[in-house]
Amino acid sequence: MENKEFTITADLLASRAQRFLNFIMDFLIVYIIWISLGTTVIIIGEITSIYALSNWAESTTTNEKLVFWLVIMFLYYFLTEMYFSRTFAKYFSKTIVVTKDGTKPGFNALLKRTLSRFIPLECLTFLGSNARGLHDLSSETYVVKKHKFNKKKGVVLFP
Repeated sequence: MENKEFTITADLLASRAQRFLNFIMDFLIVYIIWISLGTTVIIIGEITSIYALSNWAESTTTNEKLVFWLVIMFLYYFLTEMYFSRTFAKYFSKTIVVTKDGTKPGFNALLKRTLSRFIPLECLTFLGSNARGLHDLSSETYVVKKHKFNKKKGVVLFP
């Protein structure tokens, strides 16, 4: 079996516009999940007559809301990229997350990638001269155009 070395090239990288749209869509998706979970807790409290539960959900402090937001954001990014190599926004923009050699990132790389997103204003780092953001650089990952990647790789690794 032939062992061809593969490297990500600039023509495969997602554009800054794609990256920005991914950020906006992922932010909205996390927001919808966050609101839905809060609303669900309130509804469950009301239906089951456990009013303490719905009262708790309605009276959470700003810090508690922030913690829940961060937990949801962590789980969203980490789990979707771990299992699918992309978030839902990347699915719509037809981009995926890969390593330099074109393989699926491992647990440690995705953990670094996800935790790097919590750095303030990190989401804007890919808008500079380098289309790779801080979360890409710290985890040594790339966001690439799926169809071009599969064509260049010669194999459909990410259907």
